[in-house]
Formats: sequence, structure tokens, C-alpha cells
Amino acid sequence: MRIEKDLVAAAATPLVLGILLDGDLYGYAILKRVGELSGGSLQWTDGMLYPLLHRLERLGYVTSLWATSEVGRRRKHYAITDAGREQLAERQAQWTVMADALRQVWQDAPRPAPPRLATGAEGWA
Repeated sequence: MRIEKDLVAAAATPLVLGILLDGDLYGYAILKRVGELSGGSLQWTDGMLYPLLHRLERLGYVTSLWATSEVGRRRKHYAITDAGREQLAERQAQWTVMADALRQVWQDAPRPAPPRLATGAEGWA
């Protein structure tokens, strides 16, 4: 399934902040976690993630620190800050309202009839 860009963009900040609640991670691990959480439907690229992480860092929602992995590779690890936790709580409240509204609309709305296809002489006048 293809998920539209505007929906991905709207969910990106709370998704990354939520992932970082579990602990510090480096970029590739965040990308991998996004894929896991979405059952493979979201396959973010470096070009999408790193500008977001840099913006979150500028806003004070995450901090970063260079560290060396167990195999000797230097990686930049990201961690959520107290301001990031507050922002995540606000985003969670917003998403809860939106999800509840959508759920109600989808439950209450009559199911649309499938489109009728013209057969034979129908539609010819």
C-alpha cells in the first residue's frame, strides 16, 4: 500500500519521538524501526529521516551524540529531551482527537455502493 506524502509528513514527528522514548538510537536503527512498526508499509529513506532529525534537534526535541559502536563504527545517536516528551504528549492528544473523529465517521457512514458499469445499450440514448 502506498501512503500519501502528506500523511507520512504529519505522522513523522510523533513517530520518531515515540520511537526514541524506548532509548537512544542512530539513524539506521530508527529507519529499521519505522519499517517494523508499519509492517513494511513505511520505507523511509535517509533523505527523509535526517532532515527531520536535524529539525527536531534545532527545536530542542532531541539531542545527538557521536558514539562508537561495538564493531568500531562511529554513529550519531539521537535521544528525546524533556521538551520532546512534552511535544510528543501534545501530538498524541492531537492524533487521538483525529483518530476518534475518523473512527466515528467511518463507523457511522453508510458504505458506498460499488460503481455500476454500463452494459449493452445502457447509457445510449
